[in-house]
Amino acid sequence: MPFQHILIVKLSAIGDVIHALPVAQALKQCYPACRITWIVEKPALDLLTSHPAVDEVIVFEKAKFKSLPGALTNIPAFAARLRQYQFDLVLDLQGLFKSGMISLLSGAATRLVYENAREGSQLVSKRISGAMSGKHVVERYLDVVRHLGCAVEKPVFNIGIAQEQQQQARQIFQQAGYRNKEPYIVMALGANWPNKIWPAEYFALLSDRIYDRGLVPVVTGGPGDGYLLERLLQYAAVPPINLIGKTSLPQLAAIIRGARAFVGGDTGPMHLSAALNTPTVALMGPTDAERNGPYGEGHKVLLANRACIGCWRRKCVKGVDCLAAISVEAVSAALEQLFCREDAEG
Repeated sequence: MPFQHILIVKLSAIGDVIHALPVAQALKQCYPACRITWIVEKPALDLLTSHPAVDEVIVFEKAKFKSLPGALTNIPAFAARLRQYQFDLVLDLQGLFKSGMISLLSGAATRLVYENAREGSQLVSKRISGAMSGKHVVERYLDVVRHLGCAVEKPVFNIGIAQEQQQQARQIFQQAGYRNKEPYIVMALGANWPNKIWPAEYFALLSDRIYDRGLVPVVTGGPGDGYLLERLLQYAAVPPINLIGKTSLPQLAAIIRGARAFVGGDTGPMHLSAALNTPTVALMGPTDAERNGPYGEGHKVLLANRACIGCWRRKCVKGVDCLAAISVEAVSAALEQLFCREDAEG
């Protein structure tokens, strides 16, 4: 019997939620009449509100459950809300204690958890490790859908950007100094892990090279990335267009979608770029490029030449600036290769 009420549990981070988006699309194709609800934390909420395969989004307010008193106070009402949906299938793509508890509280009879399950989440849901184990995380997530007997073709991200957000993005871009129809390159300066940040002075040199090529460099990032911009401006001959802290996630998506290319580390914006099919140069060191690189064709991955590459550490224990091993020349050459490919195809 086809599943009718499906809950997807993928709470964070932005890049991880992007990787899981094809799951919703694949479920809709397999069960066209199903209703899909997705529970997520607020930072990634905007990725789901306009997604055509997601019928409803529940925001998980993590702060309410952090302390024992808070959890004891809020769990009964939260569980009651989940059970109102009468879910018959839960896919736990987070695989942690909190997502496992959400799966259990949902009351669904069928509970599946992605292969990296830990913290006890594998005790309340069936752990799925499929044929794509060891491949890109997008394919690994889809193994959970394949386990149900659903045919999964090419992953579809379907990132929706509301018309209003597109218009606001254009206005913000113009106010920052962009003139319509100028080809531009988006550079994402920051990252949640210090190990994933390419040196700001390298971005400055790349920015000048982009200008020299007749393109417009555009820097993006969160409000906390202002210090990186300040450092970049110390080295850049000409300031790039600055969008740091100025866009929402959908507005950033609209800007990235219109870019000639994107440059950045293993971050949410990099995965957003790949999902939007914008040619992407990914700068990687502490994480696994096979698992976490830009998904799809037409992208370039540059790896830090370090013996300890793929260490999965947020901060280097040796005090090494990991991505500093990737030169400006290498990134500039990668962009040129993308441009040549576009020109050949275009």
